[in-house]
Amino acid sequence: MQFIYEEGGDIKAAFAVGTGSVQHETWQAETISGKRIKLRTKDIWLSFASPSAELVMQGANTIKEDIDISLLWECAPEEDFKFDVIAGEYFGDKVSTEQLVALAMALQAAPIYFRRRGRGCFQRAPEEQLKAAIASVERKRIELESQVQWQAQLEQGELPLEFVGNISQLLWNPDKNGNLYKALANASHTRGISPQALLLEVGAIPSALEIHQGKFLKEHFPRGVGFRTHPPILSSTWDNLALSNIEAVSIDDATTTEIDDAFSVTALPNQLYQIGVHIAAPGLGIKPSDEVDQIASERMSTVYYPGGKITMLPESVVSVFSLNEGEIKPALSLYVVVNEAGEVQMGEGLSPRTVIEKIKIKKNLRLHEVEPLVTQEKLESPEPIEGLDWQKELAILWSGAKCLFEKRQELRVSFGQRKEHLGPPDSSNLPRDFNFEIVDQTNQRITPDIFLKSPVDDRSWLVNITTRQRGSVIDTIVAEWMIFCNKTWGQLLANHELPGIFRVQQGWGALRTRMQTMSGLHEGLGVENYAWCTSPLRRYADLLNQWQLISFIQQGVMAKLVAPFPAKDTRLMSLCASFDTTYSAYNEYQNIVEKYWCLRWLSQFQNNEQQKLPWRGLVRVIKEGQVRVELVPLRLYVAELASQARGKQVEVDILSIDLLTLTAEVRIHKVIDAIGSADEVEIFEEDQLESDQNNPALDLSKNIEEMSSELSNDEILKELDPIATIATKEINETEKASPPTLSQS
Repeated sequence: MQFIYEEGGDIKAAFAVGTGSVQHETWQAETISGKRIKLRTKDIWLSFASPSAELVMQGANTIKEDIDISLLWECAPEEDFKFDVIAGEYFGDKVSTEQLVALAMALQAAPIYFRRRGRGCFQRAPEEQLKAAIASVERKRIELESQVQWQAQLEQGELPLEFVGNISQLLWNPDKNGNLYKALANASHTRGISPQALLLEVGAIPSALEIHQGKFLKEHFPRGVGFRTHPPILSSTWDNLALSNIEAVSIDDATTTEIDDAFSVTALPNQLYQIGVHIAAPGLGIKPSDEVDQIASERMSTVYYPGGKITMLPESVVSVFSLNEGEIKPALSLYVVVNEAGEVQMGEGLSPRTVIEKIKIKKNLRLHEVEPLVTQEKLESPEPIEGLDWQKELAILWSGAKCLFEKRQELRVSFGQRKEHLGPPDSSNLPRDFNFEIVDQTNQRITPDIFLKSPVDDRSWLVNITTRQRGSVIDTIVAEWMIFCNKTWGQLLANHELPGIFRVQQGWGALRTRMQTMSGLHEGLGVENYAWCTSPLRRYADLLNQWQLISFIQQGVMAKLVAPFPAKDTRLMSLCASFDTTYSAYNEYQNIVEKYWCLRWLSQFQNNEQQKLPWRGLVRVIKEGQVRVELVPLRLYVAELASQARGKQVEVDILSIDLLTLTAEVRIHKVIDAIGSADEVEIFEEDQLESDQNNPALDLSKNIEEMSSELSNDEILKELDPIATIATKEINETEKASPPTLSQS
C-alpha cells in the first residue's frame, strides 16, 4: 500500500511496511528516503496500490510544473472542497494517480489562490483578496529585482539614484526591513566594509565628519541644535540692585561670546587692595523649572569642538547676562582684600564677602592681545608695558595668584601629591594646548553655522593647528582666582548645609574624580571644597550652584529651608548624575573631532601643494604602545612600541589614515631615545590631564581655573586613545604600592 500525506507543508509519499494496526488507525510506513514512520490513517490524503510511491512522486513533480493555477482557481467551487474533487474538472474524466498528487502539490503551494481548510481540503480565495495578493506578490518581485540591482551598483562603486534623499534615514534611523537598507547591508557585507564606509566610497556622504557629527547630534540633539521659543528674560529681578563703583575687566579668548567672569582691582588705604571676582548672574533671571531652565537642563553644557560650539543657552539669553564691554550687568561678586605681596587678608572687615550687584564692564581683554605683552619680569618691573593700560591691576592679581598657588601646594603635599611647578613647563615636554582653526581655501574661517549644516562637506577645508604655551602669567591669574572663587563658594555652601554639585577628587580608583551633591576634598587642586560656580552661562552645574548661592545671600541662615534644592533632594541627585554623564559625552565628542582634524592635518594642502602620505615625523611613547605625535595632539596605537619605555622618541612613517575609524597605519622608521628625566616622562604621560575640561585655547575663561591635575591615572590612560585597550590592573597595583603624583607640566 502506498500513501500520500503532508508534513511541514510539503506533500510526501511513503509505502506500508507490514499491515495496519487495529482497525487500521495507524500504519507502519517507510518514506522514499528510507525513514521509518508511524502514519495515522486520518493524516493520509491518498492511498493507492500501484504504481510505486517513488514513480508517482517523480511523475507528479513533472505534471505540477504545467498546472495553470489561475485556471484551477476558476474550476474550483465556492465552498470547501477536497483536492480530488476538482481533478475531473481540470484533467478530464480519467485522472491518474500522478495527476491527483500533482494537483495536491499545486493547491498546497498556492496559498494566495487557495486557503487550507484541513487535511487535503481547500477553499477558493475571494476574487478581491486574490487580486490584492497577486498585486502584492508582483510588487515584492519588482522590489526584489530593484534591491538586487541596487546592490550590484553599490558593489561596483555607484550610488543608485533611489538612495539620494534617503541617506540620513539609512544612517541614523534605518528601516532594516526596507529594500534600500537590505541592498546597502548586503553590498557592504560582500565588500567587507561597513555601510558607512561604503556610503562614503560611493559619494553618498561628502565626508567622514558627517558621520561623526551626525551620530553625536542624533544622540544628544535629536530635535536639532536650534532653540525653541521662550519668554523674554525680564530685568525686574535685578533692576533694584545697587550699582558698584568698580569697573571690571574680563580676559577671554578671541572667539568667546559667553563672557561670564571678570576682575576688578581697587586700591585701599594702608597699601591694601580689594580684588573682585565677578561672575555673570543668569540665576537672577532664569528660575528653576521655567522655560529657559528646561532648555539649559536638557543641554547641560555648551559643547566645544574645533570649528565651533553649540551653546547651552540661546543667544537672546546669553546677551542679557554676558559681561560685555561698556555694559552694566548683574553679577555675583566675591571680594577679597590683599596686601602688596598678594596675601589674602582675614579678620574683621577683611574676610572674603559675596554680594549680588550690578557692575560696569570697562574692557573685554582678549588673550591673543594681552598674553604676548605680559610676563612675570615685566609685571614685577616698575617700567610701564607699552600697549597695556591695566598693568598695575594685573600685577596685583599676579601677586595674589602666586600666593594662592603656594597655599594650594601646601595642601597638595599634605594630601600626598607632588608639589607643582609655577610657570611654563620644561621646554623638553610636549605642548599641551592647541588652537584649531578651520578655514576654507581662501583662509576664511569656517563659522559654526556652516559647520553644523548637514551634510558637512569639509573636503576643501583646511586646519591650522598652532600651539599655545600653558602656564603663562595670564593662565595663572585666571586659573588661581577662579579656583579660589569656586573653593570659597563651595565652602560657603558646605558650611551652611546647602547642597550643590561639587567636584571631588579623593582616594584612588575609577571614581577618584567625580561629581557629587556633598562637599569633599579635591586633592589634585589642593582645596578642601570645590564647587563649579564660575561658568553659569555654559555649564548647568554652575547655574544650579548659583541659585543656591543667591538663596543664601538673600535669605541667610533660612536659605536651607527655602533654597531651590534642599538637602537630600532627589531632583538634585538626578541632575548631578545627568550633568556628569552629558558633560563626559560632550568632551568625548570634542576629542573625536580633534583627532579627526589632526588626521586631516597629516595630508592636507600646505602652501598650495598637496602634502601626500606617507608622512614622516616624530612621536613620543606614552605607555603600552600609545604614542603621541609631537607637533599635534594626535594619539595613536603602535603595537610594536608596546615594550618601549615611556618618553622614548621615535621617528615614524604614517602610511595611511582612516577618517571614519580615526586610525592610522604606522611604520617605525627609527627609535631615537628617551627625552628628559624620569620625572619629565611621568609628566609627559599626564599630558592633557584636563581632558574632562574643554580646551582653554578654544575658550580660556570657561575652564582655565582647572588647569591643575584632576584625573586619576586610570582616567588619564583611558582617555589617551579611545581605540586602544589599556590594561589598568598593573596601574592599580602600582598605585597601591606608591600612589602616583599628578602634576601639571
